[in-house]
Amino acid sequence: MRASGRVYLVGAGPGAPDLLTLRALRLLEQADVVLTDALVHPDTLALATRATLVMVGKRAGQPSPKQAEINRLLVAAAHEHRCVVRLKGGDPMVFGRAQEEIDALIAADIDFEVVPGITAALAASAELRQPLTQRARSRHFVMVTPKQADDSPPNDWARPIVDADAAAVYMGGADVAHIAQVLLDAGRSADTPVVLAHKVSLPDADYRRATLAEVASGTVAAPVPVLILIGETFRVPS
Repeated sequence: MRASGRVYLVGAGPGAPDLLTLRALRLLEQADVVLTDALVHPDTLALATRATLVMVGKRAGQPSPKQAEINRLLVAAAHEHRCVVRLKGGDPMVFGRAQEEIDALIAADIDFEVVPGITAALAASAELRQPLTQRARSRHFVMVTPKQADDSPPNDWARPIVDADAAAVYMGGADVAHIAQVLLDAGRSADTPVVLAHKVSLPDADYRRATLAEVASGTVAAPVPVLILIGETFRVPS
């Protein structure tokens, strides 16, 4: 029997609740159940006043549900509820493992919709007042992650960054010095500007500026989780 419920993969944005889209807000208010990532702001979750909250977020180094279990919970929720929200930090389609959940919903013949959110790189660029793209200075922007599944082929994540004018590295974790060194070894200039961004869009946001060489040296402390922004567009005018 086909489920009567509908699943919404909803982007919660970079952190600040007032950066939610109007559609995301409406769905949270209507939701019967919300399966949420770990880093979604508590004030955002509080908007789901009538919903049951289910924590399914993944945190590095901490016990968390496997993706297969999250998929199972989504399908089960759609059979039990009419409005199911899968709430993801940032945008669901940017390093949010959305494809695995979409595949599971299609396989189970579950109706679904994807609701975009503001990804952290865009919000950080706005807060820094430094565009990711600039005419004649930054025409090529990439988003990458060094993380990969155990059964994935080798991930040559550094190559796109070397070739790009600007880049955002997601899920760098505590490996920022190693990431910077890999980029230096791959040919990126040592004086390339870097911004380590933490808690983007929140009142206690933390932005630390350095060069690629300084980050590689291990002398720049990086808060976790961290978004790494790289490129000349992030250079502070002298």
